[in-house]
Amino acid sequence: MNVLLINGSPHPKGCTYTALSEVAKTLNEERIDTTIFHIGPQAIHGCIACGKCRETGYCIYTKDRVNECIEYALRADGIIVGSPVFYAGPNGALCALLDRLFFAMGGALAYKPAAAITSSRRAGGPASFDRLNKYFTMSNMPIVSSQYWNEVHGSTPEEVKKDAEGMQTMRTLGRNMAWLLRCIEAGKQNGVPMPYREPLVRTNFIR
Repeated sequence: MNVLLINGSPHPKGCTYTALSEVAKTLNEERIDTTIFHIGPQAIHGCIACGKCRETGYCIYTKDRVNECIEYALRADGIIVGSPVFYAGPNGALCALLDRLFFAMGGALAYKPAAAITSSRRAGGPASFDRLNKYFTMSNMPIVSSQYWNEVHGSTPEEVKKDAEGMQTMRTLGRNMAWLLRCIEAGKQNGVPMPYREPLVRTNFIR
């Protein structure tokens, strides 16, 4: 089993990476493979709702890392998204990536356990946490919990490592993700069917 951890920070080895690495280390100790995917510092194009990805499963914009991330997400059994907090929200480049990734993948992410992580100096974590979780809740993805909101605090990786409660929350998240993945695998092996999915109904309120 493999968990994809998306580092939504422009910094490859910063505070967000430090939190994700603690989760990855715990998952590895639980015999779960991990991949940390860094979105990079370059610009990421926003979704233009052209709909072409519904035909191919991939975005028409190919000069950033979105389609590469789609490939990793397809192979992953679980997904964790980490972001720094910018003005009480996730990194805009990360949101652009997630908009395109989730739109392009359609139902391919359904029933993959997921979690969000935020990293902030002081505040704004809950608002960012809520924003990220919305991607999962509208995609039939079970959200993995921890012992507290999945956030760490600090201005540098060294300060984040001193956030004892935050780092423990990351380790608990890793163990909970490993447990849920094993439960899902055990269910498959014992004939537990996946949930029935009704044909999608959309209601427009302006007639």
